[in-house]
Amino acid sequence: MAEEAGMFMVHQTVGSVLCCKCGIPMTPNAANMCVKCLRSEIDITEGLQKHVTIVHCPECDTYLQPPKTWIKAQLESKELLTFCVKRLKNLNKVRLIHAEFIWTEPHSKRIKVKLRVQKEVLNGAILEQAYIVEFVQQEHMCESCSRVQANPDQWVASVQLRQHVPHRRTFFYLEQLILRHDAAGRAIKIKQMDQGIDFFFANRSHGVKFVEFIGKVTPSRSRHDKQLVSHDTKSNNYNYKYTFSVEICPICREDLICLPPKVAVSLGNLGPVVICTKVSNNIALLDPFTLRHCFLDADQYWRSSFKALLSSRQLVEYIVLDVEIVSSEVNVGGSKYALADAQVARVSDFGKNDTIFNIRTHLGHLLNPGDHALGYDVYAANSNDMELEKYRGFVLPEAILIKKSYEEKRQRKRGKPRSWKLKSLNMEVDDSKGRADQEKMNTEYEVFLRDLEEDPELRFNISLYRNKEYQPSEMASMTDGEDLPSVPLEELLADLDLTSSNVSMMGALSCSNKSLDEVPIKKTINLTEAPTAAALTLQFSQPKHFKNSDCSLSGSQLSFPPRVSDSKPNKKRLKYSFDIVSVNDGEDHPEVGA
Repeated sequence: MAEEAGMFMVHQTVGSVLCCKCGIPMTPNAANMCVKCLRSEIDITEGLQKHVTIVHCPECDTYLQPPKTWIKAQLESKELLTFCVKRLKNLNKVRLIHAEFIWTEPHSKRIKVKLRVQKEVLNGAILEQAYIVEFVQQEHMCESCSRVQANPDQWVASVQLRQHVPHRRTFFYLEQLILRHDAAGRAIKIKQMDQGIDFFFANRSHGVKFVEFIGKVTPSRSRHDKQLVSHDTKSNNYNYKYTFSVEICPICREDLICLPPKVAVSLGNLGPVVICTKVSNNIALLDPFTLRHCFLDADQYWRSSFKALLSSRQLVEYIVLDVEIVSSEVNVGGSKYALADAQVARVSDFGKNDTIFNIRTHLGHLLNPGDHALGYDVYAANSNDMELEKYRGFVLPEAILIKKSYEEKRQRKRGKPRSWKLKSLNMEVDDSKGRADQEKMNTEYEVFLRDLEEDPELRFNISLYRNKEYQPSEMASMTDGEDLPSVPLEELLADLDLTSSNVSMMGALSCSNKSLDEVPIKKTINLTEAPTAAALTLQFSQPKHFKNSDCSLSGSQLSFPPRVSDSKPNKKRLKYSFDIVSVNDGEDHPEVGA
């Protein structure tokens, strides 16, 4: 504006001086020396460590933080970078600006870190300089790993898990919970015992943590004891072995229970004959004749414990002849029930007698004439229960149905593999047991798998994995029956295989959304173990609108061009991103081709 008004303006010029060492023109600074001369005169990295030795445990992949702390860190991770920087001495004399790894061969036992530091030098001038620190890994096993290598059976804490019942259904379910939460990840040995499992730990705190986990998922009680192994009177050191005894309550799901009079009164005159519908850290009890229910926690149960009148091993198969609904369907404790009057007959009586039972059941919403159901044959059962004799004048029903049976429909699928599978603990099994015990365990495990298929609530807290060896056929799907319960594909955990021409890529796709909003939703696909360049094509079952400058859209097909991975050779990873502008309600699983 001043020039437009005709005013005279003095142009600002930046002055320059000559370097006092080499004489080249430069911008003035506090030292009156150029950068090259300043670095030749002063080395701000003098006195800083360039070579450091760190202790690494090859068994558990941890690093020693003196004096006794072991830190777990992966190569080129933030934790390892922080650990390496903290090991440097005299670093407080300079200001750390940046730190990064320099790639080295993993087997070289060398870790190189590039540091960039600043320091004030002559007359207030600030000099910045980068240098490389080399960390040499010295292999040395930690105390716990060396103890395990010397004697694998040398444990400090033992957790003895027991349940006094004639089956192992509870331990099959508990095993999946332990795997889901990785509760036994620090166990050095797991051994299967009669009526239970033993867990061995190298530290007492690990055993205490495991006992706390068991108390959160089951109604249990525990006690502990310790035994002196050795001691040093001079240093006053004592070594103990700790044993934790955990007892799980003998009440299991689908058990028929006769409540003691005191317990029934405390629960509002519930029962006295009830069914256990669910066992977690509480016991869920249901009156099958009135649909009243209650929950017992561990303290309430162990204060006045009781046993089951009949267990699930005594279930008898019935056929439903007629059903008449008495009340509408209600939601009790998260599950649906409906009272109904039914006429049932034992399947084993067909062709022998005409015995028919008129009973009341809580499964009116599931049963239809002609269906099969499993229940307790109270009419022929010989029950010598002390609690039942205390109820004078109480008449037991002739039969109590527990659940619907699909045994007749399962005959068609006998011998065929399932589309899903379960993981198992690395457990030592006693080989001294006979063939009959092994067949009994296999039968109980098969019943447990059937329960998972029939009850979605039972498999809610466990992880099911896709069976890669399973190959469905069209003929099998037509003959299996529509009413046979199975595990939906959406509940299975598995990686989707993306196969290229010569390279197999493993990845996980998430291309579904149930929102109807018009807000753009960004979807990212990560392909691990991918080649250095790959193209990706997504085929959706329904047309969608995409927005991405790199991809090409043709109808409901989305194609990405080949993309080169900019990662390091030992970490090949490709990332594809796109935006879904509008989506449809319901899940949509794309077909992938690369």
